[in-house]
Formats: sequence, structure tokens, C-alpha cells
Amino acid sequence: MSRKQIILSLGVLVVLAGLAAAWFSMGSGGMGLAAASAPGQALPVTAMDKTMGNPKAPIQLVEYGAPTCSICAYFNAESFPRLKRDYIDTGKVFYVFRVFPLRPEDGAVENMARCLPEDKYFEFIDLLWRNQPKWDAAEYPGISDVHAALVQQGRIAGMTAEQVDQCIAGKAQDERINKQAADADARFHITGTPTFIINGAAQPAGAPPYERMAKLLDAALAATKK
Repeated sequence: MSRKQIILSLGVLVVLAGLAAAWFSMGSGGMGLAAASAPGQALPVTAMDKTMGNPKAPIQLVEYGAPTCSICAYFNAESFPRLKRDYIDTGKVFYVFRVFPLRPEDGAVENMARCLPEDKYFEFIDLLWRNQPKWDAAEYPGISDVHAALVQQGRIAGMTAEQVDQCIAGKAQDERINKQAADADARFHITGTPTFIINGAAQPAGAPPYERMAKLLDAALAATKK
């Protein structure tokens, strides 16, 4: 199997064919304060989910995102550190991250991340988002060899080229990723990434500024006290 085939032969479903709706909300437009669906119960969390914070926190925040999503990378860099400091680390929010694949490379990155020790998962996803210009050919067309670029990112995380190839080619995660994405799309009609679910209520696709996300979370916290 060639290096290119290692990436392209992944069994991960590309969920969204057109992603125009995913890229509209970098600025002030996009996610409003009103939820896109009626508030509901928190989503079931399994041992396969990657989480941060106290599972008993009053607010559950689920993010459906993708490693190749530039808006996800933007939110991760600009808003997530404050969100973690003010809400996750203080016990107000239980955060759950789920991959919603847009392209085969999303499955490759998820497979690599799952090969690493448990406590390195979020560190690796953060690394890939911050280094998108070095490997994500969908967002940065000048990249000619995605496989070599992913191998380089894997080396930064302590993986050999052989380990990267073995992880990418592994099929253990494919069914889970596909089912997770299909279930999310069926329930929330996801139009782009990131999509946030606050205590079971889906928000419009996009990356809100920290201040707007804080208002959403504060409103949800107030609702739990009524």
C-alpha cells in the first residue's frame, strides 16, 4: 500500500459534502445566543469519549469538531484556553470532544491521537490544530505530501514513521467515528464544524467569541438553578 493510499483508503465517512455553512461564523455573525433546538438532557457519555472536567458539573458542553476544520483551530487558539480556565477547571462545565469527520485526514489524525497515551490525546489534537498550515492540504493547498506532513507531526508527539503508518491504517476506530458522526447528524442536523451542544441543546454551527460562549454557558447555569 502506498503512502497516499494509507491516507485515502481510510474507512472513515466524509459526512459533509459541502461546507459553506461551516465557515461563516468567524466574526460577529453566526452563533446567536438562542439555542438551535429546545433544551434537553445531557448526552450519554461513554468510555470512548475524550473529556475534560468534572462529569458531575451542572453544564455539559459537547463539541463536534474536525482536525481539518480551520474554524475549530481558531476556536481552540482564541477561545478555548479561557473557556477551560473559567468554566472547565472551575467545575462548572464538563467538556466532551467528538470528531465529526469532514475529510479522510480527520480519520487519520483521530487514529493517530488514539494511539497515544490517554493523557496525550488533547495535547496532540491541539498540536495538529496549531500546526494546520504544515499538514492540512484542504485548507493550505501548497502542501503536496500530506502523509509526510502527518509523519512529521507524529514525530513531534514521539511517534516513529512506522507507528504513524500503523495507526493511520488501523481500522479499529473507523466504525466508531462513522457511527458517532451519523448519530450526531441525525439528531442535530449538523451543518458545519464546530457544533456545540449545551446540555443537549444544539447551537448553530460556528466558533463563537469567548464572550458569547460565556453568555451561553452562564444562561445555561442560571437555568439549572431555577
